[in-house]
Amino acid sequence: MKPRIAFFDFASCEGDQLQIVNLEERLLELLQHVEVVSFREAMKEHSDNYDIAFIEGSCTRASDEERLKKIRANAKIVVALGSCATIGGINCIKNYRNQTEVRKEVYGDKYELFDTYLARPIEAVIKVDYKVPQCPINKEEFLSVAKALLTGQKPFIPDYPVCVECKMNGNVCVFEKGMTCVGPVTRAGCGSCCVNEGAICWGCRGLIDNPNTDAHKEVLEKYNLTPQEVMNKFKLYFGWSDTNAQKPQS
Repeated sequence: MKPRIAFFDFASCEGDQLQIVNLEERLLELLQHVEVVSFREAMKEHSDNYDIAFIEGSCTRASDEERLKKIRANAKIVVALGSCATIGGINCIKNYRNQTEVRKEVYGDKYELFDTYLARPIEAVIKVDYKVPQCPINKEEFLSVAKALLTGQKPFIPDYPVCVECKMNGNVCVFEKGMTCVGPVTRAGCGSCCVNEGAICWGCRGLIDNPNTDAHKEVLEKYNLTPQEVMNKFKLYFGWSDTNAQKPQS
């Protein structure tokens, strides 16, 4: 029998699932080897009988936890898709503010009816077996991870900084242009796509496992930048870890 796979979404834009749909013909090739039993972005049918669960989005409500735990109980393998699921993503920007004030701002005088809390990655609630980072995910990387899982291999996700890819692509370091960047401590695998287009790395793929913070400090000193200037860049994607929020028990 073909492995049964399911896709789920929590607080997100669903752009990661859209990337999978954008595989087009190659998605049809993948479907020759798997049976998709739930994928709200692409089909109406749903089943709770699946082997691999791909989850997009961050957990932003206490009520989300029960659903996440049910998915974990049903799945043999759980894969987090995208920045929101893997590191909390931009939803965690609200974590820097008073949560009651945030709810009032969004929901007005009905704010007490909504059970939102600090946004968090799904591994703060359940065990995650593998992650596909980035915002949105790279569809080629998703396909590579899916193929590895189907053949019983461990998916490869780079564990070196974006700076490596920048140098390989011949980019002029953005620090030389008077800009700040979190590429020195951010996980590569994106091909330094943002810097290639004249922007900076915002850290959407998360930190490498052992970031060389000392080297990063040396870079800051070289360009007369303060740690706070760079930390402000981290606020876009690292609101969960940066605010040292208390993680719930699994």
